[in-house]
Amino acid sequence: MKYKIEENIRVDKWLWAVRLYKTRSLATDACDNGRINIQGMRVKPSRNLKVGDVIEVKMPPITRTYIVKGLLGQRLSATLVKEFIEDITPPDQLKILEDSRWQHTVYRDPGEGRPTKKDRRDIEELGFF
Repeated sequence: MKYKIEENIRVDKWLWAVRLYKTRSLATDACDNGRINIQGMRVKPSRNLKVGDVIEVKMPPITRTYIVKGLLGQRLSATLVKEFIEDITPPDQLKILEDSRWQHTVYRDPGEGRPTKKDRRDIEELGFF
């Protein structure tokens, strides 16, 4: 399969092409809102990438870290993207993500109304709030 590999590519276009964001406008918004850092510095969506750049992407509750292995100009399938990006997120950040998945939420059936004082005390006793 033929890839559209470019010499100069914008950060927002690359983030979209390697499937870190669903749309290019979401990638642009992430850059504008300071969620994308390259070499520890905030970047604009128009900044050009180079092979070997270290990109930090803030995806609450963690910050993921990637190395640019190739400059991709078009969106590819997820299996082919691995040639253009390397995930080097520290294990402690991944542990935070795993712990957040195990947090429980209190479920109430629709139509039960607001919790009573006793319900609130029971919920607080479980440690959810």
